[in-house]
Amino acid sequence: MTTPSTLSLKKIYSGKVRDLYEIDAKRMLMVASDRLSAFDVILDDPIPEKGKILTAISNFWFDKLAGIVPNHFTGDKVEDVVPAAELPLVEGRAVVAKRLKPLPVEAIVRGYLAGSGWKEYQKQGTVCGIPLPAGLQEASRLPAPIFTPSTKAAVGDHDENITFERCEEIIGKELAAKVRDTAIALYSAAAEYAATRGIIIADTKFEFGLDEDGTLTLMDEVLTPDSSRFWPADSYQEGSNPPSFDKQYVRDWLESTGWNKQPPAPRVPAEVAEKTADKYREALTRLTR
Repeated sequence: MTTPSTLSLKKIYSGKVRDLYEIDAKRMLMVASDRLSAFDVILDDPIPEKGKILTAISNFWFDKLAGIVPNHFTGDKVEDVVPAAELPLVEGRAVVAKRLKPLPVEAIVRGYLAGSGWKEYQKQGTVCGIPLPAGLQEASRLPAPIFTPSTKAAVGDHDENITFERCEEIIGKELAAKVRDTAIALYSAAAEYAATRGIIIADTKFEFGLDEDGTLTLMDEVLTPDSSRFWPADSYQEGSNPPSFDKQYVRDWLESTGWNKQPPAPRVPAEVAEKTADKYREALTRLTR
């Protein structure tokens, strides 16, 4: 028996990392590829086993945080909806998920000053328009986690940071408040757990949708190296950008090439791809051991 090269299920969406396939009106198959998106550009070179590692990390967090907010799991197994001959194509990298109405904003929570937030703070003393105390350094821990939403861009476009007031305009005041409070609760619980595993979660991005009853539901991926900034606690030092367990490694390499962050991206050397995969794998091992 030979394994087919494609799934027989109908593909309904292809994102930066995940592909979605229709099962029926209420369910879909979500498959995590080995593609890597950096600076909103999909790289030509995959990261070995990345999709499987991301799926394992997400599944761990979905289970651990299920008491805070409902998630997209239906309870069905992949082998119940994918023909046996096609299972090798998706083994370890797929889940059966509810078909939800995605919210058009991304819920970003920051616990530390890094990335675009640090750049803005240096210029204006704010992050996404939120005033912060003077005298903070790069990688400083914030007095409390902050919610800094962004718009959800199409593939190839850049997400755009927005104010909470703009978030309220887009999805409504009541829902915006619920998304903010839920995202901060998820981040706080995850950060507390990760700290016991020697990992600092500097920031992260959650995605939410509404089910047919209008219930806020956590979806897509959760607290992975693609959606979060993970720092090893033992090498954390305020004032410098710590080495991380995430795609920051490949982002730093891309920055060093002088690339203008427009497609196409430079080809990623095999050793950089392997080192990135090792960092993803270490995050999974630390969190779930």
